[in-house]
Parts: sequence; structure tokens; C-alpha cells
Amino acid sequence: MKILVTGTEGYLGSLLAPLLMKTGHEITAIDTGFYKSGWLYNGSPMTPRTVNKDIRHLNSADLHGMEAVVHMAELSNDPTGELAPDITYDINHKGSVRLAELAKAAGVSRFVYMSSCSVYGIAQAEYVTEESPVSPQTAYAVCKTLVERDLKPMADNTFSPTYLRNATAYGASPRMRFDIVLNNLAGLAWTTKEIKMISDGTPWRPLVHGLDIAQAIIRVLEAPRAAVHNETLNVGDTRHNYTVREIAEVVGEIFPGSQVSFGEQAADNRSYRVSFDKIRRVLPDFNCRWDARRGAQQLRSVFEQIDMTPETFASPGFTRLKQLEHLIRTQQIDQNFFWKNGTSLQQ
Repeated sequence: MKILVTGTEGYLGSLLAPLLMKTGHEITAIDTGFYKSGWLYNGSPMTPRTVNKDIRHLNSADLHGMEAVVHMAELSNDPTGELAPDITYDINHKGSVRLAELAKAAGVSRFVYMSSCSVYGIAQAEYVTEESPVSPQTAYAVCKTLVERDLKPMADNTFSPTYLRNATAYGASPRMRFDIVLNNLAGLAWTTKEIKMISDGTPWRPLVHGLDIAQAIIRVLEAPRAAVHNETLNVGDTRHNYTVREIAEVVGEIFPGSQVSFGEQAADNRSYRVSFDKIRRVLPDFNCRWDARRGAQQLRSVFEQIDMTPETFASPGFTRLKQLEHLIRTQQIDQNFFWKNGTSLQQ
């Protein structure tokens, strides 16, 4: 299958693209290149040739001959979304819908959209499902709901979108992120021997390893069209709903000598437990191969192998908000998050 994958130089994209290539798919990779500096370790020997292009600049020629699109290239996470909400809407909402429109016009039959369980925000039910009301609390999460809303009416006999609401990701990736909860706590445990929580750790979060997300995407692409047509799927495992306290305690056990402490109830009151029963029904071959403990062990092995330093952990390239603030401060990108002309740097 000929697949256009956006965000291939991101945290999840750098895991997905090599797996797609390994399974025989032909990949065209697109990434704007904001996080090129965030390379933690040498990953798969098989990486795709990547076109450095903002999704807002894609055109019909970029979609010519494609059979599927996997769209992952958006401004990631809540703090980044709040940095510039207008630009977040421009990229994450308008840019994503425009890409879907281009894909449909070009005859692309499948469109896999990376949504997020963050759309549930503050949940009243014990476990939320794909049919539960959404309660997005941030610009990032609101944009996810808007894209889902706008793509659903586009589905027809020729265009088949699927919406994957991923749980909070974790685990090692060559394009590492240390601004997601388990990865961040593991980095703190390794570099400071201290996991000092500013909250009481009571909110619930579902977790899913990046490789399990990649597996889910591949299963969707290879599933019978009717099984995934215009379907929303939570991606994760119902057994892998953890309180933040439990995540911290698991990390503390895997990184010996780490002191774990907790604070008061935080202002961020997002809390939700998610049911992942539907994905198991729709994609019976899908199952999460990782849990929080194994993921923390993987991270410890990577940190040991590369002898990770506090300076590496704190590097902007591994934290989305820090990196964008760096690119803005150094005037490498403009107020709309487009790269500036680099000729002055070459003189």
C-alpha cells in the first residue's frame, strides 16, 4: 500500500514509519522538522526519506497516487497548544481538515487520524467509551474533537476515515519526548533520584506504549474497510488505566534509590478512565504488548546504554513547548510557526 505519513520525525512517527516499511508498505514521509534536534539514540536502521514540509503547504500533487494517509503531524500536547491557541487551531484543526479534503479529492481511500483520549477531559462515568460525551479542557483537545466532527460527514464509498483516540503515550523512541508523564518521571528518577509530584497523584490516566499505537495503526490500515469505516477507536488496554500516583510508584520501583513524594490536589482536575473494549472487538488481532512497568524498564535500559545526562534530559529538543519557544526566541520560525528564510544563516 502507498501511504503518506505526516509527522514521521516525531515521537510516534519515528516508531511507526520503520514498522510500515518493514511490513512492505511504500511510505512517503512528511515532517516540518521542528524536532530534528531531539534524537536520543540510534533507532531502526530502516527510516524513510522525509520531505520537510508544513502540512499547511501540502497540495494535491503530494497526495497523487496515495492509497492511504496516516496523519500525525500536529502541535503536540496541551502546553504547546496553549502557547499559541490561534496557531494551534490553524494547524491542528484547519490544517488537518484541509489535508483530509485534499486526500479525498485525490482519490485516497483511507485516512487514519491520530486523535486522543484527552478529549474526555473530566469524565463522570467510571469508564468512558467512544460513545461517551467529550469534555475537552484545552485547545489541543478541542481541536481533536473538531477534526473528528468535520471529517465524519466526509466519509462515503470512496473515502474512509478512522479516528484513533490514543491513550497517553510512553516508552522509548529515537525522537524522544520527556514531556509526557511516564517518560518525564523516568527521566527525573534517572537524573535526580527524586520523583517530586506537585499534585496528590489521584487523577486517572490511561497509558499506551508508542509501539502499541504503531501496531494499532497498522491493524487499521490492513483491516477490512467495513470494519473501520468512519469508526472511532480508543487505543490502549482497559487494564492500563493508572492513577498518576501509581505511575510514579512504578517508576520509583524500577529506578532504585529514587524518592517519591506527592503534593496537594492540583488545579488540573482532568481525570478519566477509558474502556478499550471496542478496539478488541473491531481489531481482534490487536493487543497491547507493553505495560507501565515494562515501559519503565525499557527507559532505564536506554538511559543506561547512552549514559543519559541531566543536560540531555533538559534539552529543548525533547520537550515540545521548550523547543517551540526556542525556535520563536531565536527567530527561526515566525509568529505563524512557519520557518523563516534561512539565507541569512548561510551568509
